[in-house]
Amino acid sequence: MNKQKRTAIFTKLRAANPKPTTELEYSSPFELLISVILSAQATDVSVNRATAELFPVANTPAAILNLGLRGLKRYIRTIGLYNVKANSIIRTSRILLEKFAGQVPDDREALEGLPGVGRKTANVILNTAFGRPTIAVDTHVFRVANRTGIAPGGNVLEVERNLERFVPAEFRQGAHHWLILHGRYTCVARKPKCSGCVIVNECEWKEKKLYR
Repeated sequence: MNKQKRTAIFTKLRAANPKPTTELEYSSPFELLISVILSAQATDVSVNRATAELFPVANTPAAILNLGLRGLKRYIRTIGLYNVKANSIIRTSRILLEKFAGQVPDDREALEGLPGVGRKTANVILNTAFGRPTIAVDTHVFRVANRTGIAPGGNVLEVERNLERFVPAEFRQGAHHWLILHGRYTCVARKPKCSGCVIVNECEWKEKKLYR
């Protein structure tokens, strides 16, 4: 795929959604961090439902620690892997208090040093909470990048590197939001909705004609 076609793709995605953002509901970097940790292998809807009950009670590292492991689990037990996630959130809250004065760091290395935070989560935090032009690659972004030809790659890191290389600079801040939402609602895994896709003419997927 050439630069002109990629530019056309993101121009159309931007026109359809000028201010893309996460569907997770949050009001601070710490709330976003907790929500993203909880969202692993879970839907944003299920996370928002849990945090709507949790955050009014505990939305700072100190409040989470005061709530305790057992108390935290009561709020997130409807989310998959909640036992593991609860342990990570408690440990992360403690580290934030001990090393960062209770604040979420805006540094990749520091973020990836927190329990429950990997490269994808760090990219989401850096982009959404701190305005960095990072690109988080989840299953939706991986699928869309490969299927359309925007930035094909054999693994998530390769796709991330290729997106950083190929996405025009003016679109990088919103790129992963556009790609996530496009993969979640249009370029879905089994039966992509090519007939209603705004970038169908630019997409290089050979099988798109079957779904138009």
